[in-house]
Amino acid sequence: MWFCEERNSEDDVEILTTKKFRGDLAYRRQEFQRALYEYTSCLLLLPSSNIAMRRDVQEGQARCLAHLGKHKEALDIAEKLRNGATNTDHLTSVLNLQFTIYCLLKNIEKKTSCLQQLISLHPFNPWNWKLLAEAYISVLQTLPPSFISEMKLVQCKDCTAKDKVFQASPGPFRKEMNHQCHQTHSGRDDFRSTFSTKTIGDNSVSSSNSQMVEGSLHISEECAKRDKMKHTPFESWGQEVFKEVWIKACASFVRTRLLLQITQLQQSSFALEKNLKIQQETEDTVKGFGLNEESLLLITEVMGEDLIPEKLKEDAQGEIKCLGPSALTSLVTASVTEFEHKWFRKLKDSLSF
Repeated sequence: MWFCEERNSEDDVEILTTKKFRGDLAYRRQEFQRALYEYTSCLLLLPSSNIAMRRDVQEGQARCLAHLGKHKEALDIAEKLRNGATNTDHLTSVLNLQFTIYCLLKNIEKKTSCLQQLISLHPFNPWNWKLLAEAYISVLQTLPPSFISEMKLVQCKDCTAKDKVFQASPGPFRKEMNHQCHQTHSGRDDFRSTFSTKTIGDNSVSSSNSQMVEGSLHISEECAKRDKMKHTPFESWGQEVFKEVWIKACASFVRTRLLLQITQLQQSSFALEKNLKIQQETEDTVKGFGLNEESLLLITEVMGEDLIPEKLKEDAQGEIKCLGPSALTSLVTASVTEFEHKWFRKLKDSLSF
């Protein structure tokens, strides 16, 4: 590649481009220290007027720092980029960056919040919804040993054939929920394997292609409830939280499937092949939740009620809205507080948690 060759160019644009491309190549090869060096040297030469390239290079620096274990420095750069964002494309890129950093930190609460904000900006992107569904599953995977130990003591009325939400002939997820009624901590590994999900890597959130947008999952509320567990009867707390997160995960997978079905009409070749493959995987996952037909139909209706041609056409155009930093912050803040109310309130009201 031409930019890998030693050149004695006096063209400032060529020098900057060469350093930037070298950084990109080193990053792709996972040579993060080398990539960081190239990005940093490039940034030192970049004029302040070249805002687009400066933001791109700074994002590269943050990603390298995150992979090198310097998460605080990476988050500081991401925060500066966020404060300087002036349009929805900027905000999308920052949220993708923050999501990547929080994935490396294994911070479920923060990465889920990023995904919810991304979804608030781009509600018709199926990949965002898929990642959100997997994030909800991650919440279930992190249940403390005391949760599962206590579950065996509960005479789980919701885990019987009388349950209005779950069917009598359950899928593997439903079977695992039944196990909680009589298994001890040793069953926790089985629980984790049942809800096994793919590791969400850096490539899952490439900024401009995926257009991933966050919303706001109140995982902190779940954690607060968990902290109050010693003061609250377990039967009134554990079952409710477990099933609530469960339904959110299923609803997000259903939304993913609906969006994939719509987008496949505009795809061909390898893009269509990937779409159909993920559709099948998502379908199998949804079946695994063991919801009865009536409940699954309700979730499908609720999660697809906004899928009308006019809205989809507007989103497909990918319009970049230019707003000031305060306006963008206000947009995301509102989304954070309203996300679950908007997407899951009807399910909470209609399904028996």
